[in-house]
Amino acid sequence: MKHFPGLFSFFTLLLTFSPIIAQQTLKDTVLFNEMIITGTKNSVSRNNVPLTVSVITQKQIEESSESALLSILSWQVPGVFVTERGITGFGVADGSAGSINIRGIGGNPNTQILVLLNGNPQFMGIMGHPLPDAYVASDVEKVEIIRGPASTLYGSNAMGGVINIITKEQNEEGFRTNAQTMFGSYSTQKYMINSGYKENNFSVFASFNHDQTNGHRASSDFGIDNGYLKLGFDINAAMNINADFSIAKFNASDPGPENGVPGYRSDITRGMGAFAFENHFENTNGSFRFFYNYGVHNVTDGYYSNDKNYGVILYQSLNLFNESTITLGFDYKQYGGIAKNTNALNGNVIVFGDTTNWECAGYGYIQQTLFERLIVNAGFRLEHNDVYGNEAVPSGGLAYHLANSTTIKASVSKGFRSPTIMELYLFLPANRNLQPERMVNFDLSVLHKFLNDRASIEITGYKVKGDNMIQTVMGPTGPRNQNTGSFSNVGVEVAGSYRPAGNLGFQLNYSSINMKNPILAAPQQQLNLSTTYNWQSISVNLSLQHINKLYTQISPTEITESYTLLNSRISYLFDNYIDMFIKLENITNEKYYINYAYPMPGTVVFLGLNLHY
Repeated sequence: MKHFPGLFSFFTLLLTFSPIIAQQTLKDTVLFNEMIITGTKNSVSRNNVPLTVSVITQKQIEESSESALLSILSWQVPGVFVTERGITGFGVADGSAGSINIRGIGGNPNTQILVLLNGNPQFMGIMGHPLPDAYVASDVEKVEIIRGPASTLYGSNAMGGVINIITKEQNEEGFRTNAQTMFGSYSTQKYMINSGYKENNFSVFASFNHDQTNGHRASSDFGIDNGYLKLGFDINAAMNINADFSIAKFNASDPGPENGVPGYRSDITRGMGAFAFENHFENTNGSFRFFYNYGVHNVTDGYYSNDKNYGVILYQSLNLFNESTITLGFDYKQYGGIAKNTNALNGNVIVFGDTTNWECAGYGYIQQTLFERLIVNAGFRLEHNDVYGNEAVPSGGLAYHLANSTTIKASVSKGFRSPTIMELYLFLPANRNLQPERMVNFDLSVLHKFLNDRASIEITGYKVKGDNMIQTVMGPTGPRNQNTGSFSNVGVEVAGSYRPAGNLGFQLNYSSINMKNPILAAPQQQLNLSTTYNWQSISVNLSLQHINKLYTQISPTEITESYTLLNSRISYLFDNYIDMFIKLENITNEKYYINYAYPMPGTVVFLGLNLHY
């Protein structure tokens, strides 16, 4: 940690005095006992997972009043940044946004962060990255984010981290409906309705969303429709089956760079379906899942693609010994599709590629509690890809409870990413001999609750080093994809909360990163502050975000952007069935860029109404 000498000194001091600090409180804490599944594939306390995991709750999602889910991440999770380009909608192709960056890792396009929907991988079969517009906030129970590699459990694309979107389901008997409508600047309209029903062993949840806007720039209009359906049936107390389906259809326009000409329009359809059989016995639990994703992309420059990504996920966890859990799993997936240009050569179609790749893996993961306070785990995955062969992926970590209020975590893990169909076969730089990208991550965290459980803090230091990065290199025969890149990042992340009174709360998260080589869409420093005050039927939220030295361009010259945003939301609860809110974004009318040469909106105002039945 030579780049952060103060960080090492801080951890040394904290580890020395933490047994004394821990005596302030011995109560269980909400922060420590949040139950998560993404870190181990079992429902366990976040306190017992050595990986660095953040959780965005349903309450935080609803209070944001955002329709696009991934827009919330940059404000709620340290070390995570998602690019945006306008008032709503991420778009595709040139001028698009939605790149997800965790600790300076994400890729361009985003192929190094794995997005899951209820544990099922979500990415385009050809390009290898997710489309953020397909994920809406109204369907979501919570989001679990692993900040660091999780390839041992989840394979390729989980190289830099995992975002697991866990959707809602109807848990209470009877019928429940929620609806929201919003109107705002630039003729923006947002509508949402979801309903759930449960009777005995059967449950259903469904939602529909519609967003549209003229956009804050000429030719930046956007419109999207999303539909989601989830069905569940409890066979008995130990076994259940569930299935979910979603479809998103949107039209996006590229306004082009500032002082330039507008780009192309895109017509996109993305869909997915999944089926799961789950078991929860006394000493064993597991799941069998089948998933299928597809997409149809039409761009006015003539580009057309039809892609798919499907497979099976099987795992079973066994509690064979006291305080010990062994998880064994197997994954298989196929991905690919066809890409072509329908406008080329006076209307004669040029097919760029029509192919499918497959990969399978087996893995084992063990977690053991020792001496009541120490939890250790280790995992190993062997992945086989039909292009490059085998990839071994080890990981290990520990969590030590100094007391119920203080936990120390440490982990080391390997991450990797398989080359995509596009990198292997499509367009001029394609190279069939590419190998996986690889990285190693070291984490050290301290979590502590104090002031009689009214305040909490989590401090994490990390170091990541990657090699074999796929880059386009100019050679004697033209550009070609090669495994030539590398990176080394060292950073610190802080997340804290303080509730001095029941109706007043403060939250903070901060991250700082030192990058050996600059990385696009990665800020060197990021600070988010928010406070919420409730008085009778009125709720007021104020949030501030400061971004320092965000890399918007790294070639041919490095360009960074620094800015500060101030947002507010005020709501009034009429009764248990209706509330109204006003939301203001960029109150100070800050002029800033996230994508190079694509100016962001000034002050934006929304007026909204929520109905609950």
